[in-house]
Amino acid sequence: MKPIRILSLLAVLTALLSGAFLFPHDARAGVFRVTPIRLDFTPEVRTGLVTILSEGPEELKLQVRAFEWTQDEEGKDVYTETGDLIFFPRMMALGENQEKTLRAGIRVPPPPVEKTYRLFIEEITGPRKKRTGANVAMAIRFGIPIFVTPEREAPAGRLEGIEVAGGTAGVTVRNTGNVHLVITSVEVTGTDGEGKEVFAQELGGWYLLAGVSRRYRATIP
Repeated sequence: MKPIRILSLLAVLTALLSGAFLFPHDARAGVFRVTPIRLDFTPEVRTGLVTILSEGPEELKLQVRAFEWTQDEEGKDVYTETGDLIFFPRMMALGENQEKTLRAGIRVPPPPVEKTYRLFIEEITGPRKKRTGANVAMAIRFGIPIFVTPEREAPAGRLEGIEVAGGTAGVTVRNTGNVHLVITSVEVTGTDGEGKEVFAQELGGWYLLAGVSRRYRATIP
């Protein structure tokens, strides 16, 4: 049997700096649409508008809540309610195909390291009109990322701890800059002694906030 060696274990660092271009400009969350799906506050731009469009046949009641968005040592999202953001209205009701505007702004001055928040738009559930068949009331929740950029942005990232052991290949992606990065994917490719590809695996990416690292692992067949 020919030996298998790891040819490629990498995070696509060229894509880490592409930011909002990786995502659509609007999104559907159940029975309402949100545009845009993120806000970027800079030293010059400290307010923004979000349009919410109801697409359901019934009246839609929503509430808005603000959270600071951080990530723990494993890169998992952590949310803490905050008063750093100004937003209005905090509650709204929309009829069928009705559109309303949410206004948001930031209280804090430009930070040395990017601060990140999410505005969660949540459906307030109530009695639904009776229809034929079973009815299940589900509350829809959509979080709008908000990035408060520093005066001087310094994006940077690196790979650490690349290893193959115990039937898995692993790599740590660390954000060493002062703004968030977006990892599009982490690709693992194995080849035999002749350079022929024998397996490949792609791991999904996500936001990686400033100063945070995340470990990626792939099982080797």
